[in-house]
Amino acid sequence: MPYWWHHTGSMGWAGGIGMLVLMTLVLAAVVSLTVVLARRGPQPPGGHGNARRILDERFARGEIDEAEYERRRDALTKTR
Repeated sequence: MPYWWHHTGSMGWAGGIGMLVLMTLVLAAVVSLTVVLARRGPQPPGGHGNARRILDERFARGEIDEAEYERRRDALTKTR
């Protein structure tokens, strides 16, 4: 009988730990990829462009003065 027929093919406890580490790394990679793709997905309408449009409209209607307009406009551009 050939020798390899009686060999179980087990890697012992070190192989089990290695497989556990490998599975953990694969799982972490899948979770990371999912998070990155979810963040890059379509964004809801609005955001800073909508806020800037509303600010421009309020200034055009005379609801706020020029100093207030510039202060709020600068605050909007700093958060980007």
